[in-house]
Amino acid sequence: MRTVLLMPCLDEARALPVVLGGLRAAMNAGLRVVVCDNGSTDGSPTIARSFGAEVVTEPVRGYGGAVLAGMRHVVGTGETGGTGAQPDIAVIMDADHSQDAEDLPALTGPILRGAADFVLGERLTLGEAGALTPQQRAGNAIATRLIRAKSGFTYRDMGPFRSIRWSSLLGLCMEDRTWGWNVEMQIKAARQGLRILEVPVRNRPRIGASKISGTLSGVTRAGAKILWACMQYG
Repeated sequence: MRTVLLMPCLDEARALPVVLGGLRAAMNAGLRVVVCDNGSTDGSPTIARSFGAEVVTEPVRGYGGAVLAGMRHVVGTGETGGTGAQPDIAVIMDADHSQDAEDLPALTGPILRGAADFVLGERLTLGEAGALTPQQRAGNAIATRLIRAKSGFTYRDMGPFRSIRWSSLLGLCMEDRTWGWNVEMQIKAARQGLRILEVPVRNRPRIGASKISGTLSGVTRAGAKILWACMQYG
């Protein structure tokens, strides 16, 4: 089955060589990597291309908007429409080195075996101490409780490292352009009856400062958006 990895990116020049270097073997084996640049000013797109990744640019800031731009690129409807056959599986992975490329098989395996449609990387079991800030842990707990109240499905985590059957992703008709993306995906996946599985994945401190959890204003904005998304998509 063909797999595409969508990687939202904003000023990750320090992390990208390590992240894409860790994906080199998978890329040589056929993994398609699309770096969804969200207006970087540090040369991140050039670095991504030097490692063989495709790059699509979404200058309007927003996590969801970056992923949506990557999806348009893959289906060939964006300004830089991609080439080649459509994928069977989409993986979403951050560009900050907080996730481990060695966990890719754990995320794609259940879909390859026909056992799941949506596989979420759960960070709480195997994550390194300090990888998640107290603010992230608190927000995670609140969001998963709200999703359970809205959808009836119990998630443990809101981890960004996730895989989904491509046809299922298109069927979710994703809309959110900012930090409500993960909430929207998880609520819609439960509502549509997708076969959902959470698997433990490693999580480590990111390279460089976080644009969200590293500042009080960032945490506040992201938290408000996540709460809004729980109500909007629930």
